[in-house]
Amino acid sequence: MKSLTDTEYIHLLIAEGEHQKQDFKFEISDARKIAKTLSAFANTDGGRLLIGVKDNGKIAGVRSDEEQYMIEAAAQIYCLPEVNYSMRTFHAEGRNVLVVQIEESLRKPVYAKDETGKPLAYLRIKDENILATSVHLRVWQQSCNPRGELMAYTEREKMLLDLLEKNECLSLNQYCKLAHLSRRAAEHLLAKLIRFEIVESVFEGHKFHFRLK
Repeated sequence: MKSLTDTEYIHLLIAEGEHQKQDFKFEISDARKIAKTLSAFANTDGGRLLIGVKDNGKIAGVRSDEEQYMIEAAAQIYCLPEVNYSMRTFHAEGRNVLVVQIEESLRKPVYAKDETGKPLAYLRIKDENILATSVHLRVWQQSCNPRGELMAYTEREKMLLDLLEKNECLSLNQYCKLAHLSRRAAEHLLAKLIRFEIVESVFEGHKFHFRLK
């Protein structure tokens, strides 16, 4: 089988467009901003950055080695914990395109420091980087518990399942209000049921909701 040229390979990737596991970047001018994308990929299914490609898929090329240094800083300085990645440069249409492959992290959540140094965790949903909710953080926190966790079926679990049967989906605030629960208790219970794959989170209307899986 004939191997693809660099140009053919890059065109093949560009033809996929931007999606949950691929993002185009014309250039990188701020390591903090790119850290958000690295966090989102690492916290979801991993992904690929095409640097030197415009949003419309046109190849602009990278101008210098500066982008590589920016990726290194984003992954090692502005992400907590560090993000594992690999980089390779392809020569397409007379220009260099930097392809960065980001692995899904085994240590979630991966935080990205914002402009003030505050660590925030992101998820990759379709072609967007979305701020993870407190429920997602609890899911990851519970998943890291080496002792595991037993699922007890109490009145609280029954009430949540009843509410989700009556309502197609609920926001965290709606659940707290209907169940008369504190936010902390609601987050813990939702996270537990998500881990046991009884409940799932869905992102609709720029907000996260929860529904029976």
